Amino acid sequence: MKVAILGFAGQGQSAYEYWNKDGNQLTICDQDASTDIPEGSNAKLGNDYLKNLDQFDVLIRTPSLHPRDIVNANDSRILDKVWSNTNQFLKICPTKNVIGVTGTKGKGTTATLIAQMLEACGKRVHLGGNIGIPPLELLKNNIKPDDWIVLELANFQLIDLKIAPSIAVCLMIEPEHLNWHKDMDEYLEAKRQLFKHQIKDSLAVYYAKNPRSYSVAQASPGVLLPYMQSPGAEVIDDETIVIDNTEICKTADIQLLGKHNWQNICAAITTVWQICAKPEILQKVIASFRGLPHRLELVREVDSVKFYNDSFASAPGATVAALDAVAGKKVLIVGGFDRGLDLKELARSFVMNQNHIRRAVLIGASAKRLETELKTHGFINYDVLPDKNIEKIVDHARSVAQAGDSVLLSPGFPSFDMFKNFEERGILYKNYVTNLS
Repeated sequence: MKVAILGFAGQGQSAYEYWNKDGNQLTICDQDASTDIPEGSNAKLGNDYLKNLDQFDVLIRTPSLHPRDIVNANDSRILDKVWSNTNQFLKICPTKNVIGVTGTKGKGTTATLIAQMLEACGKRVHLGGNIGIPPLELLKNNIKPDDWIVLELANFQLIDLKIAPSIAVCLMIEPEHLNWHKDMDEYLEAKRQLFKHQIKDSLAVYYAKNPRSYSVAQASPGVLLPYMQSPGAEVIDDETIVIDNTEICKTADIQLLGKHNWQNICAAITTVWQICAKPEILQKVIASFRGLPHRLELVREVDSVKFYNDSFASAPGATVAALDAVAGKKVLIVGGFDRGLDLKELARSFVMNQNHIRRAVLIGASAKRLETELKTHGFINYDVLPDKNIEKIVDHARSVAQAGDSVLLSPGFPSFDMFKNFEERGILYKNYVTNLS
């Protein structure tokens, strides 16, 4: 079988390793002409890497490659040959106990919570997908029929999904990745694939207070189960999380910052409750879970100023949530690669929180457009910083902070104009803050 690996970064390499078997003839196709490929491999590199793909039997699409780019270089019939690592994993996975988690923000936190809760219940669990281990590499872990798989799944992986897990979870959805999708409808349709291909016995968990989440989950022919609303887990009087009239925990026991994380916790409880209804076990996991790196992470306190790393916040809504989560006066570092998203809600949140924002430090390619939006809404307490050097950015934020304040890196935009990715942005920030004297 002639197999083309479309894109060789990240999951493309996993695909090559998996399909590199007797009987298969592999060709690596990548836009980067300098791509380092395995010795002796066939390759098609450069700007024309997507042309004439009809010569292959199967095309393995890397998540970042939009299917329309494949069609534009060939024709619509070529999509019949397109497959993905996620599809292949779900097709051959040794267990049917698979949970897929999608949404705009909170996927990694929720997926990790679900995995830890299941482990605490005595299950053998494998966590991967868009977080941690790529799907096909999970197969190396000797998955057993009674094991559980938890996959964080982004729109890039879902857009051409053909096989769905038995349990699918949709968190809050807001506009995102509109530089990749042609419009919001396509973004939502990508998310729907996680539910559309379920069967009648499947479970579709969704955020009851988000119409987009409900719209996505409705595509499932299975059982719909809301959270943040009975019969799923919900928060009562901002004090207690309950499900089935059973108290799981007090909100005061939660280590994660921000009320938005109550949603993620309720999503995880609602999902796991269908498998393991043991409140004391779930409570222990929630009380000990402190979150993932680069998500509202307290780095340290210097001269009575706390420094938070929220580099994972790559959409305006995440920054809005961070402003609410971090108490007291804040010096906010915001900005990055501009995908052209609507900034009105972000600007309004600045105005609503202006008594708690000592200064907003605008950085990156988005700074000018964000400045214009802030002026339109009457928020003027900001600085535009042209520096791409994280040390200079932190030094400036520190210089305007006062004792008792927090310096909050919550960019609200992707990092690509200044850094390799959000991890690099967060690591550089943390390293510099750690060494402040």
